[in-house]
Amino acid sequence: MKNFFKKKEKQTLETKSKKTKVRTVGTRKKTVTILWVLLISSLAFGIYKNFTAIDQHTIHEREIIETSIMDTNALESFTKNFVRDYYTWQNEKDSIEQRAEKINDYLTDDLQALNTDTIRDDIPTSSSVSNIDIWSVTPEKDDTYAVVYSVDQKITEDKDSQQIRSTYRMVLHQDHARNLVIIQNPTLWSIPNKSDYEPQQPESNGTVDSDTVQEVTEFLETFFTFYPTATDKKLAYYVKDNALPPIGQDYLFSELVHPVFQTVDHQIKVWVTVKYIDEATRATQFSQYILTLEKDTNWMIVE
Repeated sequence: MKNFFKKKEKQTLETKSKKTKVRTVGTRKKTVTILWVLLISSLAFGIYKNFTAIDQHTIHEREIIETSIMDTNALESFTKNFVRDYYTWQNEKDSIEQRAEKINDYLTDDLQALNTDTIRDDIPTSSSVSNIDIWSVTPEKDDTYAVVYSVDQKITEDKDSQQIRSTYRMVLHQDHARNLVIIQNPTLWSIPNKSDYEPQQPESNGTVDSDTVQEVTEFLETFFTFYPTATDKKLAYYVKDNALPPIGQDYLFSELVHPVFQTVDHQIKVWVTVKYIDEATRATQFSQYILTLEKDTNWMIVE
């Protein structure tokens, strides 16, 4: 009986042990599989993007403007020679014929025909050129240039004479060999007028104390007294790095007119008009300067 209960107890324990061993098949394995799939997918996607992605760069466009200097010497000389021949004549047949031959050297065939009768054989006046001003030389197109000029003429009729000034615009063509020809006849034009522009006048802004103003004023009065006749060696004591050139003229210093003082970057900036008397002409001369001064042991003009 006792053995029976022991055997029964043993069977019961074995049964409980068997029941506590739970095996989960599939759940963990599926999770790991999913994670591997995600990892491999991410890696594959990254590799794909690396090979197929388009590099994007910010492009900064910068416009470079090249400034070219146009040589207008030939155009101006050609124009002046033409103007002198075109506006000069005597009321004599030979003179008028000579003028016609000369201007043909500047004009196209069509313009030669057009200008045949500009000065008639019976014209009562004579003309001479006293001055020529070239106001502008402007590139047009197809190697053509517009020239605006003024001409001063002395017009004589019988015993009377008068000075006249006229302004014209004409067009020239310059070929690859740099030869010139007038392709548009002198046409009445106008010269530039006076601009109404007024620059802003500087004002003292209180950044320079009164003692410094007095020191700088005395320095400038001393300097401009001897400046017109000063040598390079003497200027070196007052002027740094040739900030002002030697003049070598006989001017008598009179006064400083309305100097303006400002402190700029630990230096003194001065706007000043210097009144001189020209010893040769006895005329008054006003010279205007914008100066930068600094002080080490003494005041010096550095700009």
